[in-house]
Amino acid sequence: MIDRRTFMAMSAIAILTAPLAAEAQQPVRVPRIGFLWPSPPSERQYLLDAFRQGLRELGYIENQNIVVEVRSAEGKYDRLPALATELVHLKVDVIVTTASPATKAAQQATKTIPIVMAVVVDPVATGFIASLARPGGNITGVSIMASDLVGKQLDLLKQVVPIFQVVVLWNPANPGNAPQLREAEVAARKLGVRLKPLEARNPDDLDNAFAAMTKERPSGLIVLVDTMLVGHRARLADLAAKSRIPAIYGLRDHVEAGGLMAYSANLTEMYRRAATYVDRILKGSKPADLPVEQPTKFELVINLKTAKALGLTIPQSILTRADEIIQ
Repeated sequence: MIDRRTFMAMSAIAILTAPLAAEAQQPVRVPRIGFLWPSPPSERQYLLDAFRQGLRELGYIENQNIVVEVRSAEGKYDRLPALATELVHLKVDVIVTTASPATKAAQQATKTIPIVMAVVVDPVATGFIASLARPGGNITGVSIMASDLVGKQLDLLKQVVPIFQVVVLWNPANPGNAPQLREAEVAARKLGVRLKPLEARNPDDLDNAFAAMTKERPSGLIVLVDTMLVGHRARLADLAAKSRIPAIYGLRDHVEAGGLMAYSANLTEMYRRAATYVDRILKGSKPADLPVEQPTKFELVINLKTAKALGLTIPQSILTRADEIIQ
């Protein structure tokens, strides 16, 4: 028989150990990451793969110690707000965005969940952050520096063809395109080139834009960084070829689809870097205190097959600087 003193001692031990046992049985919460982008993932799967590779390098194994919820607007910007709200309702720990329209949708959907920009043209000019060094708010990540590169693209194009008037194809529906256009205008004045902006808000505008280009008879074309435009890169390359307009682009995807030249940041590296922001936030860092990174790797890609079809000879000085030449 258990005496009263022994019974009370055993009861006290049971009371003290019960919470520990219950706590030990509780499952460990797996962080949930939302990934929001405007275009169909299948079109640029290598970028999502680069982000996932970055997570693996940091010790995250998908569906084991991290979950990635991918949401795509399938090229329709107006779907982004609802998808961003969906991720908020899922109570994700971080939202990773690609391109300005997705970042804007996430910014409007939440002021508390951390947002990591995988690729944004100019986060200060578009109002996403206060400054690169001190973002403030709940947004940080990587800037593609597309606006800063437009002048270099125009200069490269001028070294390949004697340009006097250049058309800039841009999308006013993308908040990241306006800063690029302003820089293009500045660069054109410095180089003594006339600049003619032409709008394309959706794929239906592309044929009309190139019809207008034919009337303008430009000596060159710059295609700004835009999700809709890169989503229709094969069509753009075909239209440029039929119009016989030498073009330079802000993303290498265009050249792989038949475009002439591209000068841009290395996007694969940027998406890998975005994973480091996710890691630091999950470990307690606040987005407001994480400086926005700018790319350190850039690439010049040239399609010689397209150059030959246009009757162009790429100067040897440009070819030796190319990071990749597509034959």
